[in-house]
Amino acid sequence: MKVLFVGGTGTISTACSALAAQRGIELTLLNRGQRQVAVPAGVEVVTGDINQDPAGVKALLAERHFDVVVNWIVFTADQIERDIEIFAGKTDQYVFISSASAYQKPILHHHITEATPLANPFWAYSRHKIACEERLMHEYREHGFPMTVVRPSHTYGPASLPTAVGGGATVVARIRQGKKVIVHGDGESLWVMTHNTDFAHAFVGLLGHPKGIGHAFQITSDEVLTWNQIYASIGRACGADAQMVHIPSDFINHHDPVTGAGLLGDKACSVVFDNSKVRELVPDYVATVPFARGVEECIAWLDAEPGRGDVDTEKDAMMDKIITAYERAWV
Repeated sequence: MKVLFVGGTGTISTACSALAAQRGIELTLLNRGQRQVAVPAGVEVVTGDINQDPAGVKALLAERHFDVVVNWIVFTADQIERDIEIFAGKTDQYVFISSASAYQKPILHHHITEATPLANPFWAYSRHKIACEERLMHEYREHGFPMTVVRPSHTYGPASLPTAVGGGATVVARIRQGKKVIVHGDGESLWVMTHNTDFAHAFVGLLGHPKGIGHAFQITSDEVLTWNQIYASIGRACGADAQMVHIPSDFINHHDPVTGAGLLGDKACSVVFDNSKVRELVPDYVATVPFARGVEECIAWLDAEPGRGDVDTEKDAMMDKIITAYERAWV
């Protein structure tokens, strides 16, 4: 099977590239060549910038046909329009990476399936993903464009420790320094963290699957945690107790709307994902990496080389500002 990954060097796609190569898929990566990453043996790398030079990429791929094309770096409907023009007739399956944050907010039920409505008034990122899905579905219905939608939720790997406020390296540094870290709400809302190797297992199983055409699939772990449990696990992994300050998401949004959008439009909501649909096509899919073990990998990666654990001074100051403002409100 010949597969093209547009991108292929990010947190999720790197794990998928590795597993695809391991399974003998004839994989080609198309990217700008600006990120130094290890490419699995046998994987072809083609240099091109689909965002800045779509005509050049179209010419580069003009004589090639792929069983599957996955674009990992599509975020807007105009990029979908471009991909339809480039890949129509050039692939038997086009996979769009959407987001589970596209699901209905505010949520009406914590149990999420692919039939849950798509609507997110809080986060522009999610609305753009919804628009992409709608354009692809129209093209499938009207012209038979062979699309598949995949909706990841909070997926992480060793180099991308997942947090809700502040960023992984900065949060770890604060915990180790005994500084307070922000946990939104009361910390008891339910959340799902998915290791990138687990995601890859289900995702690679969808590639080239004829029953995937015209459908959307969510891929997540089945492990459900509270945010208090998540931050406690981070603390244990980095050798210190996390000094959590619980702050309402609306308060955080008031002081930092960028962070707030990702909370109100995603992470502040209690969710439990039903992976039954993807298991119909990939029946052996089981998420095997619990967060407690995955976060230990993240901390080990941060500690392995100088500079990886450097604090983002802007995010660090933002957390100090919000914590100070919140605690003053109690005086």
